[in-house]
Amino acid sequence: MVTRSTIMDTNSFRAEHAAALDAETRKLTDKRSQVLGESYRLFYRNPVHLVKGQGQYLWDAAGHKYLDVYNNVASIGHCHPAVIEAVNEQMKMLNTHTRYLHENILNYTEELLKTTPSEIDRAMYMCTGSEANDLAIRIAREYSGGTGIIVSQEAYHGTSELTSGCSPALGSGQALAATTRLVPAPDAYRIAADDLGDWFAAQIQQQIDDMNANGIKFAGFLADSIFSSDGVMPNPVGFLKKAVDVVHANGGIFIADEVQPGFARTGDSFWGFGRHGVVPDIITTGKPMGNGIPVSGLLAKSDVLAAFSDNIPYFNTFGGNPVSMAAAQAVLKVIHDEDLQAHSKYVGAKLQAELSKLMDIHECVGDVRGAGLFIGFELVKDRDSKSPDKALALNLIEELRNTHRVLTSVAGPYGNVLKLRPPLAFQEHDIDWLVSALNQSIRKLKD
Repeated sequence: MVTRSTIMDTNSFRAEHAAALDAETRKLTDKRSQVLGESYRLFYRNPVHLVKGQGQYLWDAAGHKYLDVYNNVASIGHCHPAVIEAVNEQMKMLNTHTRYLHENILNYTEELLKTTPSEIDRAMYMCTGSEANDLAIRIAREYSGGTGIIVSQEAYHGTSELTSGCSPALGSGQALAATTRLVPAPDAYRIAADDLGDWFAAQIQQQIDDMNANGIKFAGFLADSIFSSDGVMPNPVGFLKKAVDVVHANGGIFIADEVQPGFARTGDSFWGFGRHGVVPDIITTGKPMGNGIPVSGLLAKSDVLAAFSDNIPYFNTFGGNPVSMAAAQAVLKVIHDEDLQAHSKYVGAKLQAELSKLMDIHECVGDVRGAGLFIGFELVKDRDSKSPDKALALNLIEELRNTHRVLTSVAGPYGNVLKLRPPLAFQEHDIDWLVSALNQSIRKLKD
């Protein structure tokens, strides 16, 4: 049986590509296959050997400069000097775990909680988004007394046993948990619904009813509020609220996975869920909060968290360590000081407007949608049927990489949506590089 993975295998190097590589790249890929586990994947048929990063730019071993339009982990920009300085200064003093007192974790938490709804008043820290979502699922189960978790059809929430069981994007080689149920993505481009909020809420209720019919008690709904792995589904603003109301009416909790849409990326609000006027019961975050330093967090309503924390001790050896907290503090300060939320909204709107003009030039550009610096660029075989064009999307990202040195990747169930998600250092003057590259690449591939 051939396994399917939408996030690992869609845009990846495979053995059949090796013969086309230059000698140095072939040497590195061969060495990887000799010493690393075979589960790893490389981007691109011709993998990129990166050696340097600064802001929104990357350089390869040959000195070529690239525009990074994919990497949200370096959220405020590669090698940001504020993060480097904060980490370096703290490393010279101390790095240890949270069973000793330290100011960094307390000072950071006070500042971070100021960005959340007032109902969210407690924090816990880990090292990865997977760990944060894993703990969130455990808390949901303790609070509700149930086990059933609902996620979207192409969701990705992590690689632990619990989170991989709720991550259909990992593919058919990774079995979903028996207590996991899937809802179709809220795809405003393809779904003809008078009210997408009503439609999506009905999908949630349907899966809760299915759980009840199968003796599974509902625990919660876990969602990335921009549905990035599903192909970037940001609109209409507010559609998520009715679904969250259904979750609460059925005794479950809403876990907002903010690893990708959080920390000012969507422009409209600091957190992605803020665009929908909802208050999650739990918020989870990941490495973008530390600009790539291994740190993640879980923010929660105290009564929800108490169902777990009043009874079960939790210890993550280096979750919330002073060095990671110093990095996170630096990121939060840069977001505030440089007003990156407003920047993301302004530059993202400019970028989306320029990308939308490509729809007038190329019939294969079916839809351009997004919020702030998080944009989905969908390719179709024809606009009437909206038939996805995966082959074009995959060839396009290779052409962007090889000819124009623009780095991005694909998302969605059909692998036909370019996920344009640059570091927040992306500037208005970078728009022409990206849009021109897309225009020229599509023209070349379609001629």
